[in-house]
Amino acid sequence: MTNLSWPLALEQLQHSDQACVLVTIFSTQGSTPRATGSKMLVTQQQSMFSIGGGHLEHQAIKLSRAMLTEANTQAFIKDFSLGASLGQCCGGRVELLFEAFYPQNRQIAIFGAGHIAKALVPILEQLPCSIVWADSRADLFPEQHTRHTRRVICEDLNQVIEDLKINCHVLIMTHNHQLDQQLCETLLKRSHQGFIGVIGSTTKWKKFKLRLLNKGYTPQQVAAICCPIGMAEIKGKLPMEVAVSVSAQFIQMYLTTIATAVTSNCNTANQNLKLLY
Repeated sequence: MTNLSWPLALEQLQHSDQACVLVTIFSTQGSTPRATGSKMLVTQQQSMFSIGGGHLEHQAIKLSRAMLTEANTQAFIKDFSLGASLGQCCGGRVELLFEAFYPQNRQIAIFGAGHIAKALVPILEQLPCSIVWADSRADLFPEQHTRHTRRVICEDLNQVIEDLKINCHVLIMTHNHQLDQQLCETLLKRSHQGFIGVIGSTTKWKKFKLRLLNKGYTPQQVAAICCPIGMAEIKGKLPMEVAVSVSAQFIQMYLTTIATAVTSNCNTANQNLKLLY
């Protein structure tokens, strides 16, 4: 992989579900081993490329791996004195920029390519996630999209569910209420573990809920479906207003997941310290 350029190496790490930190020489003063803009990629197992070697690189790798262990998503800049603090003969100063990149394992499946989905997808494409966007009507999809979005044109959208991750975040917003219900049933039969959201009104959900219960689904199964979707605090019925509300709900959920993971890591570290002492 080190024969690749750093952007391609970063992309390969992302595709292989490996978290990494991109370390960049942000600024320099005096004599330094590498110039501004030099980069290094660090995973928990290896480092690629170089910012000059020596104690500076050793400290950068150590900080990067601590960042990954803590699931820290906040980029930061740290200043290093190559002579006084690191004992390198260069004698200059270096500022390093640390940026963490985590696997895009947050998958969102959107069923329906109507007005709200068209407003929603460009927002979600700017977030750390991969998108599966499915509809039976090819002409509804816009011409442009990012490489994080995979379009699926299929007559039977229920078949698409088989290829989704079991913890995928599913948003159902097709043009057909009967199809919306069928997709819900397919997900419940699959024992889907991710979020299931359906666009609609409170009245629509009351009808869906009654039909699902009458078909033998348990109250616990039915309670796994969120309808209407979106943040209650964000009002409005225009496509963009609904899209912002739904994307805000997704952001809130994945940030909560990150916070839980960080807390878990910290608790584990504290327990390990107790065992040592």
